[in-house]
Amino acid sequence: MTEHGSGDFDWFRNTAPYINSHRGKRFVLMIGGEVASEGALAGLIHDIALLSSLGVHLVLVHGSRPQIEIRLQRAGIRTDFHRGMRICDSEAMASVRDAAGALRVDIEALLSMGLPNSPMQGADLRICSGNFVTGRPIGVLDGVDHHLTGRVRSIDGDGIRQQLSAGSLVLLSPLGYSPTGEVFNLSLDDIAVHTAVAIGAEKLIMFGAGAGVHDGEGRLVRQCAVEEIPQLAVADATQKALVDTAGRACRQGVPRCHIISYREDGALLRELFTHDGSGTLITRRPWEQSRRARIDDVGGILELIQPLEEEGVLVKRSREMLEAEIERFRLLERDGRIIACAALYPCPPDDCGEIACIVSHPDYRGESRGRRLLGELEQEARSIGLNRVFVLTTQTAHWFIEQGFEEASRDALPPQRRDLYNLQRNSKVFFKRLRSPSGR
Repeated sequence: MTEHGSGDFDWFRNTAPYINSHRGKRFVLMIGGEVASEGALAGLIHDIALLSSLGVHLVLVHGSRPQIEIRLQRAGIRTDFHRGMRICDSEAMASVRDAAGALRVDIEALLSMGLPNSPMQGADLRICSGNFVTGRPIGVLDGVDHHLTGRVRSIDGDGIRQQLSAGSLVLLSPLGYSPTGEVFNLSLDDIAVHTAVAIGAEKLIMFGAGAGVHDGEGRLVRQCAVEEIPQLAVADATQKALVDTAGRACRQGVPRCHIISYREDGALLRELFTHDGSGTLITRRPWEQSRRARIDDVGGILELIQPLEEEGVLVKRSREMLEAEIERFRLLERDGRIIACAALYPCPPDDCGEIACIVSHPDYRGESRGRRLLGELEQEARSIGLNRVFVLTTQTAHWFIEQGFEEASRDALPPQRRDLYNLQRNSKVFFKRLRSPSGR
């Protein structure tokens, strides 16, 4: 029998938080026709099948621009573009419908595979396609008649959610149907964004040739808030189009958009199940702002923590103490009002720090604000070289256990903190070992 060290399985154990987080969530995958034309579709389908088996509810929106080009060339049909959109008359529309339908069938065939000794063995995926997208004609724009080129009028979000809840994977082609029986050629990104918004998707995942988005100096941008998009110096036109699509989706309510490579084998799984991901994550920044506390915030912090001090949940802090320690605090502010706070106290020369005073205003509890501040302080601790953080608590032990802390003895505290331990309060001690940030 071959023996294996526990480290051989650490990579798999580390995926558990992501598996649990993604289970039951709705993701929209925007797959351009280039994925199929460059031969990358089969590998991506294997990863999609794995996602589905882990309980992720998936909507695939596929494009077909390269396939349309081939059919138009064969038919000797020339089409013009206006504002990046192909102008389709009835003659060109025949090629558009043929290309979209053929590629949809190819994708369904790959999703239906179940060969033994293959990644699809036992996948047993059920695929649903239908008239979920209602289109409308663009009409005349800038004096140009777009004929059968259209835009999304509406998405049947309820119908898609019903199919997802029933265990089906929903596949959408770049076509829209009208109540009068017409078919319109729609843009891939238009359908993907509208669908993600309509079904309340947690993520919109887009595929490009490169690994995410690179800045003007060629460096991969790992993460970007939607407000920071104007500052991105993206030279590549295709990457810029993906960033613009992500921005539209975030501004309409999609929390996270990912831009990853279809050429990189396993990029989808690395993006979703590893700490560092594989591409670029664009997030919708909450309208509540997180920031470092300032001296003029002392009054607001005192007002926030006073009720818990009176209940004995927190150690009492005087105004003078808060003023001296104000740089340790991080706040969540909403419309100029402090609604949550937390503090980090490094313990040199030890490799750890104390996290303290995690408080949310009673009107805003139960919405993960404490967890958000904890995550930001853990990231700060990592940035200054700390490997562990600890807390002392009398009444919130279970919450910290849920955040990955483990109970320890009082003797595990750094010496200077152990000397200040209040025996009368008899607080429990919890430690957490820090890992590299994920953000995925």
